[in-house]
Amino acid sequence: MNLRKRHQRVSAEVHTSAMNDIMFFLLLFFLIASTITNPNVIKLMLPKSSSGKAMSKKTISVSISKDLKYTVEKKPVKVEDLQTTLMSFKNVATELTIVLSVDRTVAIQDVVQVMDIAQKLNIKLVLATEPKG
Repeated sequence: MNLRKRHQRVSAEVHTSAMNDIMFFLLLFFLIASTITNPNVIKLMLPKSSSGKAMSKKTISVSISKDLKYTVEKKPVKVEDLQTTLMSFKNVATELTIVLSVDRTVAIQDVVQVMDIAQKLNIKLVLATEPKG
């Protein structure tokens, strides 16, 4: 009687050298992807204060058409009433910014007039432009 094993068993081997490369590339991918996403997204629990006041930031759109028609928030306004209209917005919001849209054919003096009113009322002013393209 032959008691020897007829087939020798082959030992199971797993080569992990390729697995190390794959894990390295995955780690590298997630590190790069995490820096590309918005890094300023940090949720903070801010302290509360009973004496603090809320700061409201608001923008107002003021536009001057080529025929010198002034509009504030898509409502027509006379030049003489522009300061009082902006003052009423200033009383509502604590921090205010004017986005000034002006036709390119309008004289610079009309733009400076709105800038002077914003300066008198201590309102920030930004001139709207179109991107070059």
